[in-house]
Amino acid sequence: MTVVETRWIDTDRIAMADESYEMTLDTMFSALEKMPVPEGMKVEIVEGNIFMSPQRQVHWEIIRRIVRALEDRFGMDVTVASDVRIDFPGLLNGFCPDVAKLAADARPNTAGRWRPEDVEFIAEVISKGTAANDYGPKKTAYAAAGVPVYFIVDPYVARCHLYTDLKDGEYTTEVITKFGTAIDITTNNLGLTLATDKFPRD
Repeated sequence: MTVVETRWIDTDRIAMADESYEMTLDTMFSALEKMPVPEGMKVEIVEGNIFMSPQRQVHWEIIRRIVRALEDRFGMDVTVASDVRIDFPGLLNGFCPDVAKLAADARPNTAGRWRPEDVEFIAEVISKGTAANDYGPKKTAYAAAGVPVYFIVDPYVARCHLYTDLKDGEYTTEVITKFGTAIDITTNNLGLTLATDKFPRD
C-alpha cells in the first residue's frame, strides 16, 4: 500500500480562476492520470488522501465469487461495478468499491458516474495496508450515503463483517462470521444468502 501526499497542483490541466485553489476529486483524479501509477494497482481517494494497493489473486477470487452470487440471484443483467469510481459523502471521497450492486433503475449522473444513492450493496475485500479505511472512513461514508448493506471480507483472518440496519446515517447491526458460514442477507431488499466456504485465505 502506498499513500501519496496531495499537496501538489496540476498547473498543466487546471485553470486558476483566481489566486485561491480548491482541490476537487476531478482535479485529483485528472492529475493521477498523468502519474506513472504501476499496472495492477487499485487507486482511491479517501478523505483527500490517495491510496494505492496491489490487486492480488486471492482478492480477485473472492470478488469473483461475490459477483457470481449476485448474478445467480438477480440474473446476468444485474448492474454490478467493480473497481469503478463512485463519489461518496464526506471530504474528497472517491472510492472504487471491490463490488457495488446498483439498483435496477440506476442511471449514471451527468458526469457518467454512478450515484451513491443508487448503490444497494457494497463488498470490500481487505488489503493489509488499507484495512483501516474499510472499517473506518469508508464505512462511515457508505452509511451516510444510505447504502443498505456493507460487507467486508478479511482473507487474512478468514472472517466476514456484515453491516446493516441503517439509522440516522449509521449501521446499527454488525454480524461477524468465519469463512464457511453462509451470510444471511435475506432480511432486506437483497434477499440473498452468500456462501463463504469457497473464499480463499491469504
